[in-house]
Amino acid sequence: MTINEQHMRRALDLAQAGVGLVSPNPAVGAVVVDASGREIGAGTHTYDGVKHAEILALEQAGHAARGGTLYLNLEPCSHQGRTGPCADAVIAAGISRVICSMEDPNPQVAGQGFAKLRASGIKVEVGLFQAEAKKLNEGFAKYIRRGKPLVTLKSAMTLDGKIADTRKPGTARDSESGSATPATEGARSGYHWITGEVARAHVQQLRHQNDAILAGVGTVMADDPLLTDRSGLPRRRTLLRVILDSYLRIPLASRVIQTAENDVLVLCSTAEEQPRQALEAKGIRVQQISATADGRPDFAAIVERLGKLEITSLLIEGGALVNGAALASGEVDKVFLYYAPKIFGEGAVPFLAGESLHGRVQCVQRFQLHRFGEDFALEGYLRDPYAGMG
Repeated sequence: MTINEQHMRRALDLAQAGVGLVSPNPAVGAVVVDASGREIGAGTHTYDGVKHAEILALEQAGHAARGGTLYLNLEPCSHQGRTGPCADAVIAAGISRVICSMEDPNPQVAGQGFAKLRASGIKVEVGLFQAEAKKLNEGFAKYIRRGKPLVTLKSAMTLDGKIADTRKPGTARDSESGSATPATEGARSGYHWITGEVARAHVQQLRHQNDAILAGVGTVMADDPLLTDRSGLPRRRTLLRVILDSYLRIPLASRVIQTAENDVLVLCSTAEEQPRQALEAKGIRVQQISATADGRPDFAAIVERLGKLEITSLLIEGGALVNGAALASGEVDKVFLYYAPKIFGEGAVPFLAGESLHGRVQCVQRFQLHRFGEDFALEGYLRDPYAGMG
C-alpha cells in the first residue's frame, strides 16, 4: 500500500465512523499530513457537531497545515450551508495538495469545490478508492439529487428461495412473514432460524446504516419483531420503524407498538377513526398514503413521503407480499439477499408473492458475494444511485 493509499484509507475509516451520526448529511473523514508525511490533523463529520471533517482536521493541524496535503473521501463544499464553504477554508489554511476520492453528488457543489481549489493553485487529485467512497455515501447521493431515500430490499432465504417453513412448529404461517425473525427474536420454542448468527449480526449492521426500516403488518402479526438497530453502535436519529398496514390491523400489544418512542410510523390506505385514535393515543404516527388498484399502499408514494421526512436510506425487511410489491414498483435500488445452505421444498413461503413483475426481468448489476459463516449473501444494484451524475 502506498503512502497516499494509507492516508486515504485512514480518511475512509474516519468517514465510516460517522455512519449513523451524519444523516441527512454525507459521511466524511479528513486527514491533514505535513510535508514530511506525518499526520497532523484528522476529523470526522457528525451532523450535531456541525463542523465538516476537513475543518476539524485543519483546526487540529493549525499552522502546520501550510504546505501540507489534505486527504478526504468527498469533495470540499463550495457553498454556504450550515457552515461556510470548506474549499475557502482549505485555501486559507495554505494546503498545497488535495487528494480526494470523489466529486460531491450535491448539485450545489458537483465539481465547483475542486475548481475553486485548482484556481487558487492547489494541486487536486481525484479518484483514489472512489468505489468505496461512492458506496459509503450512496444514500446521500440519491437523496440530495432526487429527494428520495436509497431503497434496499433485504431478505434471508434457503437455496430454493423460501423465507419461512410453515410446516415447522413455531414458524410464521403467513405469506407476510419476516425472513428470519421469530416472534420473540430467538425465544420462541421450536423456532428454526434460516441463517446463522454471523449473518444475523450483519443484519444489525445494515439496520445501523439506514435511517428507516419497513415491514408489512403481516410480518408484525406473524413474527412480532422489534425492528430495531441492535448493532450497539451510536446513532443520531433513532431508526424509524415504518409499518405498512392498509386497514390498521396492527395489534396494540405488538412489540413495535409497545416499544414506540416517537419512532414508529404506520402507513395505511384506509384509516378508520377508532383504530387510528387507539394508535395515536400510544404515540404512533398514522398517515394515510395513496393506494394501488388492489388497495395496497403505493410504494412510489411511500418512498416520496419518507424523502420529505429527510430519510436518506430505507431498508425493507418484509415478507413475500411486501417483497413482491416493492420490486414491482420499480422503487428498489439495491438488494442484499442472504442464503442459507438449506432446502425447504414445497409448502414453504416463497421470497415473492402477490405481485407480478409484468414479465420484466430485473437484472442485478455490480453485485458482490459475501460469506457469513456457513451462509452467503448477494449484494447488488437494480438501479445506480449515481445515475446521471457527471
